[in-house]
Amino acid sequence: MRFNTLFFLLILSCLCFTFAQVSYEDCCLRYVKSLTKSVQKHAVKYRYQKTDGGCNIPAVIFTMRKGRKFCSDPNEKWVKELVEKIDEKNGNISPKKHSRHPKRG
Repeated sequence: MRFNTLFFLLILSCLCFTFAQVSYEDCCLRYVKSLTKSVQKHAVKYRYQKTDGGCNIPAVIFTMRKGRKFCSDPNEKWVKELVEKIDEKNGNISPKKHSRHPKRG
């Protein structure tokens, strides 16, 4: 009888720990106002944060060479310019830069 009770309590405690673990998303909670040009040149990639799930604000998250991350407002002019620079550096072509009419020579 003691073994059954002990086994039941052990299983119950394992279930409690399992349900108590909450996974938090890696979300931006606020924006940096700006990044100096010397810091911007160390940005190697970016990703967009959408306002779904646990993330409350839209953001562009820049990752620097050493792994540090900065959250920024996607509507800011400097953010859009930095995204374009990173795309150019990585060989990605921005949709705005496509010409609709091919050059004729």
